[in-house]
Amino acid sequence: MNRGLARNWWLLALRGGLAMLFGALVFVWPELAWATIIVMFATYAFLDGAVAIAAAVAGHERGARWWSLALEGVVGVAAGVLTVVWPEVTGVVLLYLIGFWAVFTGVLEIVAAVHLRKEIEGEWALGLAGALSIALGLGVIFVPAAGALVVAWLVGTYAMLFGITLMTLAFRLRGHHRLSTTRTGVVM
Repeated sequence: MNRGLARNWWLLALRGGLAMLFGALVFVWPELAWATIIVMFATYAFLDGAVAIAAAVAGHERGARWWSLALEGVVGVAAGVLTVVWPEVTGVVLLYLIGFWAVFTGVLEIVAAVHLRKEIEGEWALGLAGALSIALGLGVIFVPAAGALVVAWLVGTYAMLFGITLMTLAFRLRGHHRLSTTRTGVVM
């Protein structure tokens, strides 16, 4: 078991919580101006990337497969920064940025889930999160003219489902960590 990942389960829970908060904000205020959606996406992508990097660093153990989580984090931070640096980017270009970001992170999440299947039960949650990311990305890439409101709802739905799957994995890891520390007599 990747003890670093299980010990730091709360970082996955934090990512899930951030995703769910972002999704809820999009649903509560669907009439938000596109500029606000841009700021919300930039903030979410940056924070999600930073937390993914922190989780990779915290879970970094010799031989552990932490690189995909770290790379996912770097891509998230870069997407957030690029969105803020170039706010004049058109809505369509932002949609493509969101779409490609979602596909890329989805692929990396599936890679991480495949590696986790040897170590824990419940890796399907991360694989499902990856599949949801890819589905969102492809939807945005192939139907960019769907309109800002539809895209906002699509992104909000994705964020909520993604957050739920990450929270599911986090709490499974928490239970596994508690079980393993109880068996070894080590309490953390």
